Amino acid sequence: MVKYFLGEEIMDNKKIEEKVIEVLDRIRPYLENDGGSVKFNRYENGVVYVTLVGACSNCDLAAYTLEDGIESALINEVPEVIKVVNED
Repeated sequence: MVKYFLGEEIMDNKKIEEKVIEVLDRIRPYLENDGGSVKFNRYENGVVYVTLVGACSNCDLAAYTLEDGIESALINEVPEVIKVVNED
């Protein structure tokens, strides 16, 4: 299991995934208001893999939603996250 050092605390992938899911759960209602949502797939080596679903899956602004909304929130709240990738 991969472990990351955060100060004196050791955080494994499971805990990072839990934090990522918590942030996504807070973002999801905003996406649902526009008929879309986001599904967490996995976390690997600093990258969060998600799937934009519903209206978000084919929206012209999906890239902005991903980068300016989801990725920005995750990077700010989960220091181990460096990038978010949408998987179809």
